[in-house]
Amino acid sequence: MALLPIVTVPDPMLRETSAPIEQVDDQVRALIDDMLETMYDAPGIGLAAVQVGVLRRLIVVDIGEREDAPPDPIAMINPEIVQLGDTTRVYEEGCLSLPDVLVDVERPETAVVRYVDREGVQQERELGGLLATVVLHEVDHLDGRLIIDSLSRLKREMVVRKLKKLARA
Repeated sequence: MALLPIVTVPDPMLRETSAPIEQVDDQVRALIDDMLETMYDAPGIGLAAVQVGVLRRLIVVDIGEREDAPPDPIAMINPEIVQLGDTTRVYEEGCLSLPDVLVDVERPETAVVRYVDREGVQQERELGGLLATVVLHEVDHLDGRLIIDSLSRLKREMVVRKLKKLARA
């Protein structure tokens, strides 16, 4: 396993749409393992492949119900949101590609996602609460969307300027 560099704003790659993964093989499983190691090291609770420079539809998530609980990672290959719940909630979200930025984002409280697991088996799962929020956040990455897209243009530009300044330092 290896730690991968995390792509940060303003890198234009983060605005690209990720391509589907055609076949689940040892290379994809190795990428999953590297992404999990990178996410845990960051530390984070979700990571999309594009955030480590790979434009493929793959996300990893581990919301860890308790700090003393063992890791419970979920890898989703080609995740597809099948259904969104009617009720929404606002959650203060951070992002490994936007260091030190927190944004209130309104998302559906529940969702149903269809994906392929690390063994190549099609799955469908109903999500709620924080897990739904994290999966929806990561799927947004696969479509080139970021949490700052919900901000006003002025606030979004201020955040991007701040991150550019940090990148130069």
